[in-house]
Amino acid sequence: MKRNTVFESLINTQESPAVIIDEHYKIIAANRAYCTSYGVEADAIVGRCCHEISHHSPVPCHLNGEDCPHKAVMTNNSPFEVMHTHYDNANQPDRVRIKAYPVVTANGDRFILESIHRLAPAVHPTCEEMRMVGRSPVFLQCVEILTLAAKSNVPILLYGETGVGKEMASQYIHGESARSTKPYVELNCSAIPETLFESELFGHERGAFTGCAGLKPGLLETADKGTLLLDEIGELPLSMQTKLLRVLDSGEFRRLGGTSVIKVNVRIITATNQNLMAMVADGRFREDLYFRIAGIKIHIPPLRERRMDIPALVKVLIKRMCDRDKVDRCHVTKEAMERLMDYDFPGNVRELLNILQHALALSPDGIITPEHIRLDDHHANDHARRSAYTTAPARQASLAREASGTETDAPRSLVDAEAHHIAKLMQRHDHNRHAVAEALGISERTLYRKIKRYHLNSHAATVE
Repeated sequence: MKRNTVFESLINTQESPAVIIDEHYKIIAANRAYCTSYGVEADAIVGRCCHEISHHSPVPCHLNGEDCPHKAVMTNNSPFEVMHTHYDNANQPDRVRIKAYPVVTANGDRFILESIHRLAPAVHPTCEEMRMVGRSPVFLQCVEILTLAAKSNVPILLYGETGVGKEMASQYIHGESARSTKPYVELNCSAIPETLFESELFGHERGAFTGCAGLKPGLLETADKGTLLLDEIGELPLSMQTKLLRVLDSGEFRRLGGTSVIKVNVRIITATNQNLMAMVADGRFREDLYFRIAGIKIHIPPLRERRMDIPALVKVLIKRMCDRDKVDRCHVTKEAMERLMDYDFPGNVRELLNILQHALALSPDGIITPEHIRLDDHHANDHARRSAYTTAPARQASLAREASGTETDAPRSLVDAEAHHIAKLMQRHDHNRHAVAEALGISERTLYRKIKRYHLNSHAATVE
């Protein structure tokens, strides 16, 4: 097809990549910004269908279940905006926001001008490893908000269910920010005992406490000019909330045992799966700290709300496991994928990874079939968690009945057995989480999640 120089001149006034498409999905012009951004020559795409170039598909995107800007504009003759996942010339996913406008010539010919805004023009090699994968509208909207938020220095609060990838979202923000070449540091607030938290965050100097033999910079210093993620911010003790607020307001602090004021420039990101405003109402979280950290609030959607992303996630996670285990052949059958697509994943992406690891271990040849996808146990566990451990008093009453011997003959689920075992260890080690985690052979963070899940926080639960 001959290039339309008039239309080229028109869209070369656009700073963002842009193309003009005719009624038959044919690209008739592409501007310099498009060619530069995607590393192609105009002659290589003019005359070809837009869906062939952007989606690597032989059919228009509306036939693949996506909102098609071409169809929308041609039908309604009005502008239309949508988010899509395109694919570049290296077949890598490229998340974009498309603004489409109707163009009508003097003789009545109709065309579409598409202005393309790339959400992450430089795709980081680790993006797939970070599980920032998907093409669902809710996910693309989330990625766009993360990308825009990364350009500012405003504190960000990431919230969402366990396992949705809040840590990955934080890493993505750092990678897209002007601080990407500076340190990135994470601190899990639930894994640090209150007595050590101040030392971990602010650092200490020689003699600050018994056994302190030297100077140790805190994580705030380590993250200077970079980004600090405070994960599980809802678990931050009230005493530390006050001190953190003071640092966020001034950017200054002293190490434990020190006298010199240290000034840092750190972008703070916080993450939680709790309702912090409810905690504020209960007096468990400072209201002034909440408004200080929640400059931009971003919800990370659960997997059940982005179900169409499951196949892409499965592909990435399976490839990672095969590369790690040096397995030549890994494949999930259509029937197995359908089984995954029908599941709600209460544990989100983290649960998907666990299910796939289990399935791959059960498969003798690397081909995962429905028989290898063990979801029943996960459904049963989730049901048990929701019903048996809804309230702490109910859990404690159950433990008390077991201790009295009134239920010793009743069959116990794996969840019951685990909760009972952890409760016994908590009592034996006087609720020392570090000691209990060592006895179980798990991390303190994992233990903390189990304690919350089974409502074993109260010292009133006594088990013999």
